Amino acid sequence: MNRNRNWKVAVVGATGAVGIEMIETLEKRRFPVESLTLLASARSAGKTLPFQGKDISVQELRRDSFQGIDIALFSAGGSISKEYAPIAAQAGCVVIDNSSAFRMDDSVPLVIPEINPEDAKKHKGIIANPNCTTAITLMALYPLHKAFGVTRVIAASYQAVSGTGAKAIEELQRQVRQLAAGETPTREVYPHQIAFNVLPHVDSFLPDGYTKEEMKLQNEGRKIMHHPSLRASITCVRVPVYRAHSVAVSAEFERPVSVEAAREVLSQAPGLDVVDNPAKNEYPLPLVVSGRYNCQVGRIRRDCALDNGLAFWVAGDQLLKGAALNAVQIAELLT
Repeated sequence: MNRNRNWKVAVVGATGAVGIEMIETLEKRRFPVESLTLLASARSAGKTLPFQGKDISVQELRRDSFQGIDIALFSAGGSISKEYAPIAAQAGCVVIDNSSAFRMDDSVPLVIPEINPEDAKKHKGIIANPNCTTAITLMALYPLHKAFGVTRVIAASYQAVSGTGAKAIEELQRQVRQLAAGETPTREVYPHQIAFNVLPHVDSFLPDGYTKEEMKLQNEGRKIMHHPSLRASITCVRVPVYRAHSVAVSAEFERPVSVEAAREVLSQAPGLDVVDNPAKNEYPLPLVVSGRYNCQVGRIRRDCALDNGLAFWVAGDQLLKGAALNAVQIAELLT
């Protein structure tokens, strides 16, 4: 990174769960910020958030908010991104967008810095951040793909409620309290009780029975890994965990793969820690990876149902590697 220049940065959706993580990540990674502009809806304007020992006032997002801004990190939902990201890019700002609005746009790079950093340089003003479950899965899958050539993936995700947002965290907390008190749990965010339950339903359903979330691993994985023939079937499940996603993966490869060879490859992968000692009950846990930059992979074993198959379990903080951290890492590629 060129530390000789400081950058004028904006965070759009600054008061949301990911926006707050973006602000904290900029500070923790000592991103060279000259000025930080916090943008959100009118109802959040006037609130203050801490950054580098100062309280910064949140401003209302407007069409003229991006004059003089170098980099804008967006995490305010797809509709806001579709409306304001082109405006920001037109103003000369580079947008790093956390929504799904531009991920499959052929003119917009979709980037995980540990995998395809060179794609970020091809931007035309907007760079897309991948889906959180896709990012966490690919942190382990891509190194294996480079070594052995992945052909297809069958997976199930175990996704924390914070992936839905702050209201979902509050809903889980409220339902736990209500059930502990012998009360009937109330729900607003999810179609069913989430406390002490699992919902095989993340995002809206498509005509073929998959959900939009479930198709992202295949579609985004193809683009990020430059692997258009990848096939992936995933069932996305919401679990009563506050933070960090986990994914159980079975992958089939072109070339034979042993557990020992896979572990060696994974141990050298950036942003990934191998935690794999079942004899000592050591494997990735969402409770452990919460708040950590690196993802973890474990339960590495030959898949007994696939030719050249490998099964593994990967976990990562979806608010960090799945969102805020990845966005700041992309910004670091630009500096």
